[in-house]
Amino acid sequence: MEESGLLPESAKPYLLNAIYTWCLEQGYTPYVLVVVDYPGVAVPPGYDRDGRMILDISPRASHGLVMADGWISFSARFGGVARPVEVPMGAVVAIYAAETQEGMGFGEPVLPSEPPPPPTPGPSSTADGEAPRAARPQLRVVK
Repeated sequence: MEESGLLPESAKPYLLNAIYTWCLEQGYTPYVLVVVDYPGVAVPPGYDRDGRMILDISPRASHGLVMADGWISFSARFGGVARPVEVPMGAVVAIYAAETQEGMGFGEPVLPSEPPPPPTPGPSSTADGEAPRAARPQLRVVK
């Protein structure tokens, strides 16, 4: 359990997904606050402030957003250049609506000695509701 003793760390992905969905349904812009020094965080350098970075994970700002297997990954533009972003969910300090500042904060993350294993691409659905396309069926008519 986290230091606060209220929720197990395993609940965090569900809460992040719930607040993300709530933001979109309300017409808000979901932001996540992450600790960039957390092992496994891959963000463009120079955009953090005091070791933290606010990321806009709305469908307008992020492309190919996936929130699964303990990771948040997507592509976003920084200075006009598309860059990949990968954040272990353990590095997320808060998720909130940019317009109202309403959302959920989590305890300060304890920095592990090594990063969690990276996400594996697979047939999971993306956070923006699009399911991956399956291969065409290989059926033929037999007479």
